[in-house]
Amino acid sequence: MRTGKGSGEGSAELLIEGVAKRFGEVAALDHVSLSVAQGELLTILGPSGSGKTTLLKVVAGFETPDAGRVLVGGADITALLPARRDIGMVFQNYALFPHLSVKANVAFPLEMRNIARAEIDRRVGEALAMVELAGYEARLPKQLSGGQQQRVALARAIVFNPRLLLLDEPFGALDRKLRETMQLEVRRLQRRLGLTTIFITHDQEEALVLSDRIAVMNKGTIQQIATTTEIYERPANDFVADFVGESNILHGTVSAPGLVALPDGRKLMVDSEAAPGAKVGLLMRPERFSGGGLNEFSGEIVEAVYLGTSFKLRIACEGGPELLVRQPARGTLPAAGTKITVGIDPEAIHVF
Repeated sequence: MRTGKGSGEGSAELLIEGVAKRFGEVAALDHVSLSVAQGELLTILGPSGSGKTTLLKVVAGFETPDAGRVLVGGADITALLPARRDIGMVFQNYALFPHLSVKANVAFPLEMRNIARAEIDRRVGEALAMVELAGYEARLPKQLSGGQQQRVALARAIVFNPRLLLLDEPFGALDRKLRETMQLEVRRLQRRLGLTTIFITHDQEEALVLSDRIAVMNKGTIQQIATTTEIYERPANDFVADFVGESNILHGTVSAPGLVALPDGRKLMVDSEAAPGAKVGLLMRPERFSGGGLNEFSGEIVEAVYLGTSFKLRIACEGGPELLVRQPARGTLPAAGTKITVGIDPEAIHVF
C-alpha cells in the first residue's frame, strides 16, 4: 500500500465524455462530461434526483451508459465489469459482511485478487492502522459503532491500491459531530495516499470542507464545475447560487455601467462590466451585509434567530425584497418588528 504523502502511485486521471443515461422518459444523465485530475478530490453535489449517484454507478460499472464513455488513466473502461476496474467504493450503508471479522472484511478484495497470505496480513494491518482501527481485527461489524464500521469500509476500499476511490454519501447515517470528524479523516487519508477521488453528497457544507473542486448537478446536467471558493463566491446561475449556501438572489437590468435597476425601481451599485440593457442576476450572501454600505436597505425584522456566533435576521424591506442577513451575535437578539437598516458594498454583490 502507498504510504508516501500525496504519492498518487497507481492513482489515475478520470475522464467522463458525453455520458447519457435514461430510465424510461427520465434523462438521469444528459451527456455529462468532466475530468478529475490524478490525486484530486472532486465532489459531485446536488439534490436527490439530480443524477449524481447514477453518474457514480456508471463510473463504477453498475450502470451501462446509453452514450458516451469513461476513461481511467487513458484506458476506456466503459465496457469493463466492475470487478475488473480497480475502483474502491464506500457506501452510506457500509456494505460490510456481518459474519466476517474486521480483518476478514478488509482482506476480502485482496483474497479475490489471489494475493499471498503474508502480503494480505501486511496490507490489512497497514490499512487498519491508517483508519485508526489497529487492535479491532477480531471484532464483528455488529460490535462496532457506526463511525468504526465506516472506517472498516474505508480501509477495505483502499487496501488493494485502487486507481480510483468512489464515496457515495458515506456519512449520511452518522450524527453531525462524527460526520465532521470523518470528513477530516477522509480528506487527510486521501491527501496522504494521493488518491483520485469522487465524493457524492447533497450536503453543501460537506462539499466545501472536503473538495479540491465541486461539480454541481441538477436534472442530469452539470451546472458548474469550479473550486470551492468560486462555487460559493461566483456561482454561475440561480440554481448554484441558491443551492450552495444561504443566499439573497435578485434580478434586474443593467441601466448604466456598474448600476443595476431592480423591478421595484431601486438601483444598486455593483462591481461589474455587464453592458447596459443586460438582464442579470445578483447574489448577496447574508454575511456580506453590515450596518452600512453604498447600497442601503431599510425595513423591519420579521424573524430573528440566535445561532451562537451570529444572529440570522429576516428583513422585510420597505417597498422592496425580503432579505436574509447574518450579523455577529453581540448584545441582545433583536425583536421582531424592530426597524433596521443594513448595507452592502458593490464588490460584495456577485453579478451573473
